[in-house]
Amino acid sequence: MGVLQVISIVGTILGFSDRPLMEPVDLPGCQLVKGIEAGSEDIDVLPNGLAFIITGLKYPGIKSDASEPARILLLDLEDGGLIPSPLSFSEGFNTSTFNPHGLSTYIDEKDGTVYLFVVNHLEEQYIVEIFRFVKGEKLLVHLKSVTHELLTSVEDIVAVGPESFYATIELLLSPTLKKMIQIIQGKMWTGILYYSPGDVRQVAKGFQSANGITISNDKQYIYAADFPGDKIYVFKKNEDWSLTRVKTVDVNSSVDNLSVDPVTGDIWTGAHPNLQRIFEYNPEKPPGSEVIRIQNIHSDNPVITRVYANNGTVIQGSSCASVYKGQLLVGTIFHRALHCPLH
Repeated sequence: MGVLQVISIVGTILGFSDRPLMEPVDLPGCQLVKGIEAGSEDIDVLPNGLAFIITGLKYPGIKSDASEPARILLLDLEDGGLIPSPLSFSEGFNTSTFNPHGLSTYIDEKDGTVYLFVVNHLEEQYIVEIFRFVKGEKLLVHLKSVTHELLTSVEDIVAVGPESFYATIELLLSPTLKKMIQIIQGKMWTGILYYSPGDVRQVAKGFQSANGITISNDKQYIYAADFPGDKIYVFKKNEDWSLTRVKTVDVNSSVDNLSVDPVTGDIWTGAHPNLQRIFEYNPEKPPGSEVIRIQNIHSDNPVITRVYANNGTVIQGSSCASVYKGQLLVGTIFHRALHCPLH
């Protein structure tokens, strides 16, 4: 059975749909980020405006450019030039098999060291690579490759320490007949894993297929997306690193990666209004893109706003959205990246 056939069957199980894109929502002054043509699957922005961008992801059953190498780019949002530059890696790190899919940064409060956590999505293995960022040299020093039997089908991560993180486990990566059978039989779990060198355990479940994950500004809550379920789950982070579900928010679009506004605490996400088109790519009917903001998510009445929506003529398959000082960066799985002023 081929990959696309399995995806189609799994998509039916999970409820993929080709719903039409709602009315477009434009933002004045948007422009494409230069030099990004092979995706910008995840973006993480530091408090100083430096944005890390993943490009060149190879994802089973999804359109990609095999000739485009996987890279991590750095874009300075304080600069204004919108020209990202590739980061180099320390000697000994194998870039030939590097396939980044999901990233997170962690800043050590003691000395300001910036750590970059990246999901390395290999064909049948998922590794979390941990790097130290050297700004002056635009260098990522490889520190550690994390593997574990529970780190299967890792979709995204959020770092909570120099060596610890939460990871979402989903069902869609590297689909095989064996995995499809496990899904049908209910033997495959999807949810959130907590990892530290001395403690690895499942801390949340009940997702259709877990996806993006991030942490609140006060570090007290974890937010996680249910990809085909069109939901964002809010969890209270406990002292022992376990999670307690607080609430669920329906978003009415297939939410992907999540980020938090560093000032307001609003949640931003790139979403897929017609998810089926991601897996059955047709240039004549490209997947659309949406950017959604959730304000006051902890209140009884969160405000959900479609800030941007496009039918694929500008960007296709939006996977993330991050904000910094009135600037919006929108990333995609395999297409381009968009920058929009918000004021």
